[in-house]
Amino acid sequence: MSKRSAPHASGPPPSRKHQAAAGSNPLRRPSDRFECWFRRVLMLVLAVGLPLAAVGAGMTAYGSTMRTAHAQTAQRHEVTARLTSAVADDRGAARQPAEVRWTEQNGTVRTGTTLVRTGTSKGDILRIWVDREGTITGPPVTATTAWSNGFFTGGMAALGMVVGVYAVRAGVGLVLDRRRFAQWDAEWDLVEPQWSARFRR
Repeated sequence: MSKRSAPHASGPPPSRKHQAAAGSNPLRRPSDRFECWFRRVLMLVLAVGLPLAAVGAGMTAYGSTMRTAHAQTAQRHEVTARLTSAVADDRGAARQPAEVRWTEQNGTVRTGTTLVRTGTSKGDILRIWVDREGTITGPPVTATTAWSNGFFTGGMAALGMVVGVYAVRAGVGLVLDRRRFAQWDAEWDLVEPQWSARFRR
């Protein structure tokens, strides 16, 4: 008894198999393929650019704030002052201006006006910040403020990039949709008379 060879099952052509693996569709228009690749590019830009933008902007803001903090720390110093005027006990305001007097390290006696807590008694001792010219000012910027500015700026940069990428994607999609609608209208103008002729027979 002779052994017959089993029929060879022919599969789909390699070209079609390759097209199916690649996910191509003969019904897809060039604009569809462009939109698909454009979205992939945007996702890549977002994945790479988002952390770079956030970290870059945050570190820049942190460095700038720290330079300001170092400059203010070098130009300002804290002194002990005595309150020389009474402060009205006004419950409507947490702080009120009052006159104070202090003595610099070189023995110079200075006076000025600063905000003190409501209800502070005349003659009380308080700490104030002054610059090199003896002008009352605020405390220097701290490292905590620098970190806060860095995180806030980095977060805003990340949010701005997400909004920008979304706006670009929406804008390109709107342009492509307009072109598709125009193409559909043009094709329908060619096909519609043929369909209408069938019903007139």
